[in-house]
Amino acid sequence: MVGMVQASLRLDALLTPRSAMREEKATADRLAAFSDAVFAVIVTVMVLELKAPDQPVFSAIWPLWPTAVSYVVSYLFIAIIWINHHYLMRFVGPPTLRLMWVNFAHLFLVSLLPFATAWVARTRLGSSPVVFYAGLFVCVDIAYNVFEHEVLAHASAAQVSTHTRHIARRRSLVVLAGFTTAMLVAIVAPRVGFGLICAALLLHLRPEVRASRL
Repeated sequence: MVGMVQASLRLDALLTPRSAMREEKATADRLAAFSDAVFAVIVTVMVLELKAPDQPVFSAIWPLWPTAVSYVVSYLFIAIIWINHHYLMRFVGPPTLRLMWVNFAHLFLVSLLPFATAWVARTRLGSSPVVFYAGLFVCVDIAYNVFEHEVLAHASAAQVSTHTRHIARRRSLVVLAGFTTAMLVAIVAPRVGFGLICAALLLHLRPEVRASRL
């Protein structure tokens, strides 16, 4: 009987770490799945803002260029956010409460993109809407930087090298400066400010935070 009890305890000791690891991975997967669902809903909401012209001629499409341009830029921004978010989630172990709240704050700011996009389109790139649009990009980028810092703070050097961390940090600061500049320029020249937003987005096309090769 004593031998059976000892064997059972040894088995529990072996299974408990494995069960804990599975639970931690499941929690991280739930966080990623929820984020993916929110991104999908945001894109869907933006698509619903695209209204077809009533006239059956191609010339009727031209007046809709502000809607098309703002939609493409916002869609690209969401795609970039999702790609970078996807790369970061690979380094998430057991999500901390702080990480989950930072992720929720980040998603909340991203969820405002359909509103900002529609405002820019309906006012044909008016000054105040573009300033708000660029300001939203600034807020989203700040939230992403906090999320990135929180994830990398718990990632080992074997996963992400120090060099990669420095590059990611520098690039994030450059992009943030670009969005901030675009916001200020849009006060007097909204279309130039909108162009600066597009230029800053190009720096985020390729994720820098990747797993280190051993």
